[in-house]
Amino acid sequence: MRSVKFKNRNLEMAGNLYLPDGFKESERYPAIVSVHPGGGVKEQTAGVYAQRLADQGFVTLAYDSSYQGASEGTPHFLDEPMNRVGDVFSAVDYLTTLPYVDARRIGVLGICAGGGMAVKAASVDRRIKAVATASAVNVGSATRKGWEGKGTVADLMPTLDALAKQRTAEAAGSEPAYAPYVPRVGDTKAPRDLQEAAEYYLTPRGQHPNAQNKMLMTGLGAWVAFDAFDLVETLLTQPLMIIAGSEAGSLWHSQELHAKARGPKELFIVDGATHMDLYDGEGVGKAMSKLSPFFKNNL
Repeated sequence: MRSVKFKNRNLEMAGNLYLPDGFKESERYPAIVSVHPGGGVKEQTAGVYAQRLADQGFVTLAYDSSYQGASEGTPHFLDEPMNRVGDVFSAVDYLTTLPYVDARRIGVLGICAGGGMAVKAASVDRRIKAVATASAVNVGSATRKGWEGKGTVADLMPTLDALAKQRTAEAAGSEPAYAPYVPRVGDTKAPRDLQEAAEYYLTPRGQHPNAQNKMLMTGLGAWVAFDAFDLVETLLTQPLMIIAGSEAGSLWHSQELHAKARGPKELFIVDGATHMDLYDGEGVGKAMSKLSPFFKNNL
């Protein structure tokens, strides 16, 4: 693995580039961009998948999103979806400059919110030849409808009212407010997936100092307005592999994506798995049983 830097317009992005065993700079390899979940960083699940994909012969790039982790961007902890989609474009840009990457064979894998960003990017970037998701989440739909997709417009209004109040306060000089991505460990009122997310992000299982479980509250407006899948029916024609757990409260995102896609597609449901089971451990192995042949066949 090599630590790398690459440009995203005027920002410097921090990445980890994973190389296959026996790597030779004189050869050309297929490459994959691994996109981390919301609030995550490259050293967590995106890096786990990147390493496993490199073991299968792919040059794989995991990176920190702009305004997050070790990447540049002020104010830090800003999480706006279209910024993250632009990050994917820039990661592909970077891969095309590497002499040992075959620019005709670039794919993208996104985990959780990264899955939605990967799909959105691939819908308009024809350099991406194959798309895969694990525990995909469309953050726009999740914000509008709640984690399990059962929320209403009335449920959303208090959030929009609080957002409006906060933006006005900050315009007048108040300190920024931050929202957590996951609840505190032990919060049994949260959906099961989010309770398990807390156990991943806030304990030694997946904890990393650059993933601080905070996002600028004023960025939430962009989440509400965003739709990761709105171009899928018309523009996403690349081969698509969708992987999700049968017990995941987020499964509805993967089902919606699969229903909308018109190109070659497969929805692989991991029996008994929750959303977070696909982040590490045995769940990654089960996902890789589909990802490895998928990318080998399509890149």
